[in-house]
Amino acid sequence: MSIHHKQFELPGGKKGNYFYMHTRGSAMTIPVAEDGKILLVKQYRYLMDEASLEIPCGGIKDGQSEEDAARAELIEETGYDCKKLKRVGGFVPYNGLSDEYCTVFIAWNLSKVEANPDETEQIEVVPLSPEEIDRLIQKNRILDGMSIAGWTLARNHIK
Repeated sequence: MSIHHKQFELPGGKKGNYFYMHTRGSAMTIPVAEDGKILLVKQYRYLMDEASLEIPCGGIKDGQSEEDAARAELIEETGYDCKKLKRVGGFVPYNGLSDEYCTVFIAWNLSKVEANPDETEQIEVVPLSPEEIDRLIQKNRILDGMSIAGWTLARNHIK
């Protein structure tokens, strides 16, 4: 990630400054267990000062493909790998602050492996049915905007 500054001129001649974050993008993976439950992660978020229920997601590292990043985040955050990974779309999480593009994948045929969270992450895997996720979003219990956007793209692909 890097911070950029650009000067711009509007059609009327007025000039301004624009600051934004540049990233390599991110990959979100919606893991579907054999029983049809979705594996969300619950982790503490410093700025909210509380735990947040989210879909596994993370930044794409230099030289990594979107698929490789999606699989790496799945393993890192949930301790599961997958045999089937399907791209279902993408979105721009914060188009006024960053040029980031988040690619959304669904993962099936999961197998347990060793989780490898970052040192600062304390993550709990929370299996939920698609209907439970829908209800938690409606009740403002899932507040992460990226997770809500990713779920919106993937929901019709999950039975």
